[in-house]
Amino acid sequence: MNFGFYIILAAQFLSALADNALLFAAIALLKELQSPTWHTPVLQEAFVLSYIVLAPFVGAFADSLPKGRVMFISNGIKLTGCLAMLAGVNPLLAYGIAGFGAAAYSPAKYGILTEYLPPSKLVIANSWMEGLTVAAIILGAVVGGLLVKPSIAIPMLEWWNSSVSGLHLNSAPELAISAVVLIYILAAAFNLYIPRVPIDHKPLSRSPSFLLKDFIHCFKLLWKDPLGQVSLGVTTLFWGAGATLRLIVLAWAAVALNFEFDKAAQLTAWVAVGIAIGSVLAAKFVKLEHSVKVLPVGIAMGLAVLAMIPVSSPVVATLLLIAIGAMGGFFVVPMNALLQHRGHLLMGAGSSIAVQNFNENLSILAMLSLYAVMEKLEFSIYAITLVFGLLLSSIMTLLYKKHGHDQDNGRI
Repeated sequence: MNFGFYIILAAQFLSALADNALLFAAIALLKELQSPTWHTPVLQEAFVLSYIVLAPFVGAFADSLPKGRVMFISNGIKLTGCLAMLAGVNPLLAYGIAGFGAAAYSPAKYGILTEYLPPSKLVIANSWMEGLTVAAIILGAVVGGLLVKPSIAIPMLEWWNSSVSGLHLNSAPELAISAVVLIYILAAAFNLYIPRVPIDHKPLSRSPSFLLKDFIHCFKLLWKDPLGQVSLGVTTLFWGAGATLRLIVLAWAAVALNFEFDKAAQLTAWVAVGIAIGSVLAAKFVKLEHSVKVLPVGIAMGLAVLAMIPVSSPVVATLLLIAIGAMGGFFVVPMNALLQHRGHLLMGAGSSIAVQNFNENLSILAMLSLYAVMEKLEFSIYAITLVFGLLLSSIMTLLYKKHGHDQDNGRI
């Protein structure tokens, strides 16, 4: 791996750090505004909706410009969402603006890997990318949780308001959002130094109708490809489950462990630690041509979620969440690499990842909607955890039964 690859990693780490810290700051802002509890999953739905609506267009956008420039523009849009939140815009709407930028950012951050690196290095590159993204999730949860903790936020607010003129901050969430603004600016600076690679699979037209038809064609093409189908199915399920699990852990920690919000937010970071461990193990032991063989680990992950229900010890909870994350990282990294490789061969990196994002965020939207409905109906967190674990394990079992031998019949 050369220096340019590490610039890409640094830019992604900072952007992901800001994304995750912003989530916890926005949740804290909703609590401060005394919003209903079901607004929390809706907050994330506002973010992912952009991925779904913009999917036909962001892939073509990513493939039509140097990926570093796309990432720079996208970070600017995320920054706009942060500033809107500081200006008093409804958090759901402001977080949706940040989601708009994230939707444009994603095809570029993964697409550049397939353009910059040979197929033989994709699993290792994805391991690095996922590992640093997970580190950003961990640090984002820690930073977001700490900055809204009163014992830390109050003295920092006093220092800020006495030292910085022209921008008065009134609350801990505003302090956290201001910190996120600075991180996005730093990420944008790294974007300017991302290596330029030849533009691959440049779209033939910028017409919205053409792009929509082309997206539908790519969508069908990837789902019809045997290896594309299984990798797309698994990653779709994983990211829907991951987004929902983060909210479940926040609510579960409050009930089962009596944790305050800042401590519960930091507990979610242990899942990310596990994902980092699983990513490293996948890079070491799983080759691209054997990636489908990791599917049973996904079944075990769903069963491990069920084990959360009787837990009341913080130590046991931490170990269990690390194990859940490790299983997730171990099976999703090879699936991501396989999907990127097949998509790059079939249609171009940006377009294939836009299809991936569309499916993954439909899954996130569906699972968060289910979570919001159960919250609205006042289901206990234990009942929600039971439904979630059984759903995850059952779907992974169906995918394994259908696709467990697909890689023997497909061509990498």
